[in-house]
Amino acid sequence: MATKKTAKKKTAKKTAIKKKPAEKPMNAFYAQSGGVTAVINASACGVIETARANKGKIGKVYAGRNGIIGALTEDLIDTSKESSSSIAALRHTPSGAFGSCRFKLKSLEENQREYERLIEVFKAHNIGYFFYNGGGDSADTCYKVSQLSEKMGYPIQAIHVPKTVDNDLPITDNCPGFGSVAKYIAVSTREASFDVASMAKTSTKVFIVEVMGRHAGWIAAAGGLASTEDTPIPIIILFPEVEFDQQKFLAKVDALVEKHGYCTVVVSEGVHYADGKFLAESGLKDSFGHAQLGGAATVIAGMVQKELGLKNHWAVADYLQRAARHIASKTDVDMAYAMGKAAVQFALKGHNSIMPTVERTSNKPFKWKVGMAPLSKVANVEKMMPKNFITKDGFGITNKCREYLEPLIKGEDYPPYKNGLPKYVRLKNVGVKQKLEKFEL
Repeated sequence: MATKKTAKKKTAKKTAIKKKPAEKPMNAFYAQSGGVTAVINASACGVIETARANKGKIGKVYAGRNGIIGALTEDLIDTSKESSSSIAALRHTPSGAFGSCRFKLKSLEENQREYERLIEVFKAHNIGYFFYNGGGDSADTCYKVSQLSEKMGYPIQAIHVPKTVDNDLPITDNCPGFGSVAKYIAVSTREASFDVASMAKTSTKVFIVEVMGRHAGWIAAAGGLASTEDTPIPIIILFPEVEFDQQKFLAKVDALVEKHGYCTVVVSEGVHYADGKFLAESGLKDSFGHAQLGGAATVIAGMVQKELGLKNHWAVADYLQRAARHIASKTDVDMAYAMGKAAVQFALKGHNSIMPTVERTSNKPFKWKVGMAPLSKVANVEKMMPKNFITKDGFGITNKCREYLEPLIKGEDYPPYKNGLPKYVRLKNVGVKQKLEKFEL
């Protein structure tokens, strides 16, 4: 009997030795794309913290240095080298912590070489999850990557994490990054209007601020929030959705200055004439083939001076509007983090080729939840301002627009301060050892 027991024990031991080791979980790739925002790093924080909380299901999170370029050139950052406190600090740090880029993948048929390179890099680093944080062009890139499984036989789950100050992605109620820009523009418009009002009797009578927005006037619309029933301000908004009529515009300026002594003009960079030509067109193109804009404020200022003889000052919000984390909207920060978190959760549930969305469920009180949209309906689709958001004269926002915008700028989420300055984190961004040959873009 003793001999049989010993034999059984030996057999059990042999079986245990032959047992296969558990497969390593696939790693994730995360990258930031396009113009950065005050809260894009909050989405990065959501992605990385959620992945770390699911360590047994997702391996490491590798970030692409300078967006998708980091994947193509195998320039990866090992986020596991960062402390929990550094990753948490991303939530209150502006800009792109890993570097961004303006680079759009062509179709598989046009440039198979780049897609084959992506697969080589993904295979070399055991990457099975692809999280791309960006706007419309980034959604297109993410959609193309999501098709690698079907077209090139490599298992990759691609999830787009929404971000854009322009607020022009479809399906989602709003885009993380927009609420904070809207807050900055609304506050700046109000403060500058107080300034010009105080000087109007003997000096400046018109203040002009140029804001971002190539085709969609969401940011310009936010300037309208500066004027309320208890703090009325004469504001003219120039939207890309409304063809610019110089005579009509100058008549409006003249009337407001006559009545109030001053006025403020919020002009979108994408304002254009009836023939489609931008007021601010320079004749140059950016890397995506879009017209290079900048200078609408100076064009408007010149008109006001030449035709009406009114002294004016102008400003271009430019990077200031999208970098202003010190005055970010808490609603926006919370949404940005939630989109990053949801992206990982959706991936773990097996979803591919989708984008987490914000679904507004109530206006009063304002409530929202996380939804989901297929990338096939997001890529290359631009959401404009609805007609009923713009007043009939084309120069202001309606109550319906105000009802939509106001909740998005609410709440303060100040970063920590040190010696009077916001304390932001700078990551170590330790590179991953390269395994492949050099790749030229």
